[in-house]
Amino acid sequence: MAIDLAELADPRHTAMLVMEMQRGVVGDLAKFPELVKSCAERGVVGNAARAATAARAAGVRVVQCTAAFRADRAGSHTGNAPFIKGLLRDPGHMLEGTGAVEVLPELADPADLEARRYHGFSPFTGTSLDQTLRSLGVRTVVAAGVSLNLGVPGLCLEAVNLGYRVVVLTDAVAGMPAEYGDAVMANTISLLAARVTTADIVAAWGRGKEGTG
Repeated sequence: MAIDLAELADPRHTAMLVMEMQRGVVGDLAKFPELVKSCAERGVVGNAARAATAARAAGVRVVQCTAAFRADRAGSHTGNAPFIKGLLRDPGHMLEGTGAVEVLPELADPADLEARRYHGFSPFTGTSLDQTLRSLGVRTVVAAGVSLNLGVPGLCLEAVNLGYRVVVLTDAVAGMPAEYGDAVMANTISLLAARVTTADIVAAWGRGKEGTG
């Protein structure tokens, strides 16, 4: 189905959500080599950075959706999911206040907002993200980041449940293994969101900026 991306992602009612593009997830301190490899092969970091730069230039708010744990684990459910239990065998995993939780320098900008979570896998539950977006008049969210295993599908599903329209940047997301990520895009994300490339969204936001000049 053809979409009117200029209308769907109009800067006046759109925010870009960047999911877990942190040093300890896909950067120099990452412990997920397969995910890092998938991101590198597909240019995910560079594409997400291009989209974020275009968003800021067009007046679209960029929200960094980050994850962290306190050293005492307060605020985190640590025993209700096998993946979390495995991660937290490392007492230093994604600790608040360490370099691991920092946003990648390619994507960081002082003007960005941040929605940090301490439990779960998706950015809305237990954070103020929904209230923040509504206060900004946001009706559409554009998603980039990782991963297609958990975080990005969770973002899309929660956003749709809350009434937002969703756009996913196909070349600015990744999963592991890469082929599984492709299957999630084709069979799950396609049911929840419009799928466009970074070039598509950069062009749409560029036209929007010209139209308001």
